[in-house]
Amino acid sequence: MIRLAICVAALAALVSCTAPTSPVNEPERDLGDFVLGHNIVVAPQLQKGPLSREASKDAWIASMKNAIDARFGRYDGDRTVHFGINLSGYVLAQNGVPLVLSPKSALIITVTAWDDRAGGKFNDEAREFIVLESFRTIGMSSGMTMSSEEQMANLTYNAAKQIETWMYENRACIADNVAADVLAECWKDSATERAERQKQLDELR
Repeated sequence: MIRLAICVAALAALVSCTAPTSPVNEPERDLGDFVLGHNIVVAPQLQKGPLSREASKDAWIASMKNAIDARFGRYDGDRTVHFGINLSGYVLAQNGVPLVLSPKSALIITVTAWDDRAGGKFNDEAREFIVLESFRTIGMSSGMTMSSEEQMANLTYNAAKQIETWMYENRACIADNVAADVLAECWKDSATERAERQKQLDELR
């Protein structure tokens, strides 16, 4: 009976864990007049986390750029926004790691959005994102069912989606003549968001 349960879980994992790929089929969000300008991704101090597979900086940069292009290339407004994305750390769960360690894949990035019209940053302080893989099954990790390329595609897809949500939450700030009370709240992190990111970081250590 236990063996059957394991087999069923394994089959479900193989069916469900295909990494998301472009094109993005999810509905567009209301980002106002947003249109993507430069898509700049760097990784000058990219750190590999403990018990992680190896992945090159170039592979990470290419995967992140592709994910941004796929998600944000759908928008055709007239307010050009440039992205500067720094990849700072990653974990790609690998096969063979004891399950008691609960291996998981994750990506840490910081993002700055630039206002082409004003010639400056929208957010003065780079926004940090802790990105987790979208597929996990009890008793298994993506290291058992995904290649490193699939794991990267999964994580960068999720990262681009988080950035899209961030832009949606600040859509009122991507405009001319923003009211002073709205501007005061633009691009701000709440204490709850900061606490949640710290919790995620702690869990990855």
